Amino acid sequence: MSTIIYPSPIFGPVHSRRLGVSLGINLMPADGKVCTFDCIYCECGFNADHRPTLKRPTREEVSTALEARLRRMKDEGVLPDVLTFAGNGEPTAHPDFLNIIKDTITLRNRYCPAAKVSVLSNATLIMRPQVFEALMLVDNNILKLDTVNTEYIRIVNRPTGHYDVRELIEKMKEFRGHCIVQTMFMHGISNGQDVGNLTDKYIDPWLKAVKEISPQQVMIYTIDRETPDHGLSKATAQELDSIVARIEAMGIKASASY
Repeated sequence: MSTIIYPSPIFGPVHSRRLGVSLGINLMPADGKVCTFDCIYCECGFNADHRPTLKRPTREEVSTALEARLRRMKDEGVLPDVLTFAGNGEPTAHPDFLNIIKDTITLRNRYCPAAKVSVLSNATLIMRPQVFEALMLVDNNILKLDTVNTEYIRIVNRPTGHYDVRELIEKMKEFRGHCIVQTMFMHGISNGQDVGNLTDKYIDPWLKAVKEISPQQVMIYTIDRETPDHGLSKATAQELDSIVARIEAMGIKASASY
């Protein structure tokens, strides 16, 4: 099984299909995965296979490492398009997430003011006031919503704690457009069950939820790297383009990554 465990707290820069030249910020331990989801398609593998022994980086460690990397990149004349919170699990789970976001914005303004600050989140913790506040501060508040089907979420996203998709949608609406909905579309069989979400059974209610949320943008994508569940396969460009057209018909900006 081939999986990716990212260094911590800084990794990259890497070229992101959706964001450009991205300098990664990983708030999870460098030797394992800590996530409130356990998605069957996660490039970092299953939670149980990558239990960390190290601690999360502290606020001070993140700030020091980020400043050193940005200073070096500025000296080299190669600045990132985006500073992206991602890595080995859910970034908003860090207990000092709000202050880390504030530090990052300060450093961005100092070294690379044209860069965007992005957070890739599964949205499970947006009910927490400090997480919500932090996400309102960033440029790209990218929140996962693969489906509104509860059974699909249980089988594919596999939340490790409380997860009420209707409650989540209502909270996403409170961002008042300051969010980007990110959705994985794929085909596949997992444990004998069809886990494709490209039929109208899944797409129609998902589109209704997207319209309710009224995000600034929708990013849809499909499998790009090896997944821990090997029964999964990519959606086609034609399938994704068809969904993009339906989103744009609602007056919402959309993009697809193949």
